[in-house]
Amino acid sequence: MAWFYLVLAGIMEMGWPLGFKLSQQPGWQWPGILLSAVCLVLSMALLWVAARKGIPIGTAYAIWTGIGAVGVFVFGILLFGEARNALRVASAACILAGIVGLKLADGGI
Repeated sequence: MAWFYLVLAGIMEMGWPLGFKLSQQPGWQWPGILLSAVCLVLSMALLWVAARKGIPIGTAYAIWTGIGAVGVFVFGILLFGEARNALRVASAACILAGIVGLKLADGGI
């Protein structure tokens, strides 16, 4: 169950930077700020729960930030038209490989 909370925390981690980006769009300032605030609090709380349930904090933190970073990267391309090139995609793939490696080192997927 700890890994479920950690993945959920990583998904919430995507919400606050996306909310910041949304808040820059006309008519989305306050909804974006609200999304950022809610996701930030939920993300931190879920990370805390995952760490308390036995995932080493170094592993939990690396996976949490990795999920958030790759997720925001993907949403930036899909929603905001950010640049997509081979080096950026390969770099995101390396982050994903690191996440899988940390999970495997902790006892499998």
